[in-house]
Amino acid sequence: QVQLVESGGGSVQPGGSLRLSCVASVSIFSMNAMGWHRQAPGKQRELVAVITSGGSTNYVDSVKGRFTISRDNAKNTVYLQMDSLKPEDTAVYYCNGISRVFSNYWGQGTQVTVSS
Repeated sequence: QVQLVESGGGSVQPGGSLRLSCVASVSIFSMNAMGWHRQAPGKQRELVAVITSGGSTNYVDSVKGRFTISRDNAKNTVYLQMDSLKPEDTAVYYCNGISRVFSNYWGQGTQVTVSS
């Protein structure tokens, strides 16, 4: 069973930065892709950023140029660097892993609040 543990959430003012971390219990190199999703109150969960085993990245339009997903295979950790944060980025952020056989794994989520 793959376990994903997120950290790094918190409260920040608009324009601020946060870095989320997701530590996996298995080698993330063995995963087909790793990603970050978020869910705001009353809204559906949405994919924010994804990084494949080959290193390709993709972002939802609303965060392009502000968020950066990266990974450290040696630490089995995926990061989401979030800069120029906006109030509309407020949500619970979830780490997601997709295995080579397309099993889906989720972390417990970490709250990000952007408010003045």
